[in-house]
Amino acid sequence: GEDEHPDPEILRKEGTGILKSWFYVLENNLEAVARHMLIFSLALEEPEKMGLQERSETFMEVWGNALLRPAVAAFVRAQADLLAHLVPEPDRMAEQLPWLSLGALKFRERDALEAVFRFWAGGEKGPEAFPMSRLWDLRLRHYLGSRYDARHGVSDWDLRMKLHDRGAQVIHTHEFRRWRDTGVAFELRDSSAYHVPNRTLASGRLLSHRGERVAARGYWGDIATGPFVAFGIEADDKSLLRTSNGQPVKTAGEITQHNVTELFREVAAWGRPRAAQGDPEEKQQRASGTAEPETSGAPAQESFTIHFLPLDSAQALHHKSCYKNRFQLLYVACGMVHLLSPELGACAAPGGNLIVELARYLVDLRPEQLQRFSARVGELAQAAGFAPQTGARPSETFARFCKSGDPALRSTGPALDSGAPPPEVLAPSLEAMSPPHGDLTQPLESPAPPSAPLQLPSESQCSLGEVLAPSQEALALPNSESDSKT
Repeated sequence: GEDEHPDPEILRKEGTGILKSWFYVLENNLEAVARHMLIFSLALEEPEKMGLQERSETFMEVWGNALLRPAVAAFVRAQADLLAHLVPEPDRMAEQLPWLSLGALKFRERDALEAVFRFWAGGEKGPEAFPMSRLWDLRLRHYLGSRYDARHGVSDWDLRMKLHDRGAQVIHTHEFRRWRDTGVAFELRDSSAYHVPNRTLASGRLLSHRGERVAARGYWGDIATGPFVAFGIEADDKSLLRTSNGQPVKTAGEITQHNVTELFREVAAWGRPRAAQGDPEEKQQRASGTAEPETSGAPAQESFTIHFLPLDSAQALHHKSCYKNRFQLLYVACGMVHLLSPELGACAAPGGNLIVELARYLVDLRPEQLQRFSARVGELAQAAGFAPQTGARPSETFARFCKSGDPALRSTGPALDSGAPPPEVLAPSLEAMSPPHGDLTQPLESPAPPSAPLQLPSESQCSLGEVLAPSQEALALPNSESDSKT
């Protein structure tokens, strides 16, 4: 309700010293929700329990590696077991994780979320419960087809002729080829240490088997681009990006480790009282007893709350007064652009900002397809009531918009009539992101609850084709054996 979201001006007038923030996350499957919860709990772990280096390395491996070290796998099991016990008990969750709210999720979604955590915690014993290495290789074979025997040449071509040309020159051939072959992007220890399947990458689907819908578990994530582009191609410290004889001095993995460590360092400093950070003035005030209670170091965990929304709620949020004209910032990933509609735009506050991730680093898209994708994003944003952000620096990675109050900008032509994009395909379908054949999945031991993790949208709904150009003839596809899902 409205009382949960007080006006920021009221907080300032009351002199609380804290500007409370609410973050709302809308995902297309509960496995992604579970991964968010795990990553946030890792980032907000007490420094006394886990050091900065260990936390950074654990994040990189859980987030970007198909195989884990035993120590990291043990952390995932322990944390998943804790979250599995907290999900069905809101009171305990509010006490131990005050920054997290699952109140908006449906009961069946919470049950399915608990089942995901129990699988991560080792409810199904043995590596065969999720044979990641075999699943990865089968996905790769399906993606490359007849090119599988020349996979090293294909990975080198994708890296040098696509990712490097699009601004990711710091990714080294060795690390990219290793990730394409094994799924291990960040090798922080000896290669033999990585042998435990990363269960957090598992996802469930309903597949047809002999005329029946069967719940199956497999890996349908990225096997084309890699996780390097998120934290590994830019850095504030420009010395990390220098080259020698035309070759980068640092790898994308090393840059990722630096950026993630600095990020977690800021989170840790933000979460501690100023005196604990070594502020001399604050220490003197505390020693003399003159420090004001409300400013003596409120923990960051109390200054924000992350709410997870129901999986199918994008088109209905504007019906609730607590969401309408509420959000100051909307961020939309490139694989969720089909949700960008007038209904979602109605949730943005006047003058609010919209940031849309573009498909720059999807290696199976041609330059002209990237341009058409960007144009289509602009059309959808205009139909949702947004105008291009004035003064924004041109970017091929993100499109930035601002909520417009001009009703004329909300009028839509035939191509933008309902805000639901046409189904024509702009991009070649990426096998790297598609559900493979039945032999790439593991049947679930027992029927899963009828929840969203096993009721994902169809391939066409998950693909970039939902937001792409209105003319199929104008976007003739190349001869590619790939399909798309981000």
